[in-house]
Order: sequence, then C-alpha cells, then structure tokens
Amino acid sequence: MSTTTQESLAVGRPFVPSLPRTHRAWHGGLLGSEFAWAIAFAVPYALLFCAFVIYPVAYGLWLGSSPALYTELFSDPRFLTAVVNTCLYVGIGVNLKMVLAFLLSGFFMRKRWWVKSLLVIYILPWAVPALPAFMSIHWMLNGQWGFLNSALWMLFGIDGPTWLNSHWLGMGANIASYIWKNMPFWTVIFIAGRMAIPQELYEAADMDGATGLRRFRHVTFPLMAQLYLVSTLLSTIWSLGDFNAVFFVSGGGPAMSTEVLATLGIRYAFTIGDPRLGVACVMCALPLLIPIVVLLMHKMRKQEVQL
Repeated sequence: MSTTTQESLAVGRPFVPSLPRTHRAWHGGLLGSEFAWAIAFAVPYALLFCAFVIYPVAYGLWLGSSPALYTELFSDPRFLTAVVNTCLYVGIGVNLKMVLAFLLSGFFMRKRWWVKSLLVIYILPWAVPALPAFMSIHWMLNGQWGFLNSALWMLFGIDGPTWLNSHWLGMGANIASYIWKNMPFWTVIFIAGRMAIPQELYEAADMDGATGLRRFRHVTFPLMAQLYLVSTLLSTIWSLGDFNAVFFVSGGGPAMSTEVLATLGIRYAFTIGDPRLGVACVMCALPLLIPIVVLLMHKMRKQEVQL
C-alpha cells in the first residue's frame, strides 16, 4: 500500500487518485458537479455560436467557392470600379477620421463647461441611427434644389452643383458622411486614452520646459500610439464591410460609379438575383482583411492596450 493511501486511511478520508496533468488541464481544474455545471452553461452558447457564426461563414465560403464566379466577376468593369472606390473609401475615410478624432480628443480634454456641452452635441451624430441620418444627407444633396443648394442660393446667390450626379462629388459625399457619422465614437475612445495618462508625466514635462507640441511629441503620442494603431486596424476591418453611407447617400450612383464592394455584392445578390456572385464579390476583400486581422491579433497579444 502506498504512502498516500496509508495517510488517507489514517485521517479517515477517502482516497481520490490524482488525475494526470493533461486531464486536469482539459477540465480547467474543475471536477465533479462543477465541471457538469460548466458544461451545462457552455453548451447553449456553443450551439448558438455554431448556428449563427460558424454555419453562416461556412455556407458563405461554400457559395463563393466556384472559380467560374470569379472569372465572371473580374470580367465585369463595375467590379474594378468598386475595388478602386473601396480603397478610396476605406483609405481616405478611415485615416482622415482617425486623425481628426485624435486631434479633437485633445480639444475636448479642456476643462471648461462650454467644451463639455459642445462634446454632448458633437456625440449626437454617432447616437443617431444610421438609416435616417444618411437618408437625411441624401435628401440634403439630392437635386438642384436640395436643402444645401437652396441654402447656398438664399444666402449667397450661388447655384450649387448637382452633388450626387458626379462621381467625385458623390464619393466625397459618401466619405464625408461616413466620417461625420463615425468620428465621435473614436473621439470618445481617444479621450478615454488621454484620461488614462498619468498627470505626473505632464507635470514633469512642464518642469522640463516641454509644452505644446513638444509635450505632445514626447508624452502624449508615444503613450497613445498603440491605442491609435489598434483603433485604426479595427476601424479598417469594420469599414471594409460598411455599406450604409454609400447605399443611402449616393445609392452607388451616378451609373454605379460610386459602388464599393459591399454595395456591389448586395446589388448582385438581391437586385440581379445572383447570391453566389454577391458572396464572391464580398469575399474579394478577404486578401486585405485577413492580414489586418492577423496584425491586430498580434498587437493585442504582444502588447497590452490600455484605455
């Protein structure tokens, strides 16, 4: 009889053989009823995850797996236009939005009552639902006598351009609407990041004579750089699949010249009635999306991002 068994019998406790290390690791240290309750709570969420995440993604990959779909897609001149528009929409929209949000976060850190009141008004576009917000912008710009052109005529006697009948003006309207709607959210994120910086660092910088741009260069930006990068990567991922601004502001017009991959995929799937081609169109963003996701996971794993 082993020493462990003899000790257990001596104190009147039942002998429970120790589980192998790999077995304990698989159970997460839970035994008996605790492990049963953990399984009972985890199984419903696992089933929901499989039903609403794994299955739709796998079904979409299967729909867009035929090489013939991409041959048809690449032969469509509207696809190349959508790719260029997507690069402009995401590249200009995300970077300009993040730069402005970062600069405005410094302005809203001022400790004045009117700045706090202005911040409440500034956040309202993000709080407004996307559909009525973008539809309102569409009607403001639509036609020769939309709200904006009518205001230009009444105030300055100027005939405004037909905003949504030009490719570049339409793209500009889409990008501006996207920035206006989403910039407040990232401004709040950067405000939270600035608030997490210890004030002692700013006081030490003031004592060393570093004020204004020098304090921003040597204190604020180095401490905010990681948060800025992660936020930019997240915003890029979300923007690649965003279709609200384009779909409801310009409608992809004129003559589908402002379509992005997300809106073109919806048009293929629902307007033309070819879901497989629509899925293939959207999946063309994966070569850009996957490296961004990998980079984001790498940054989140290597360095802790604090707000």
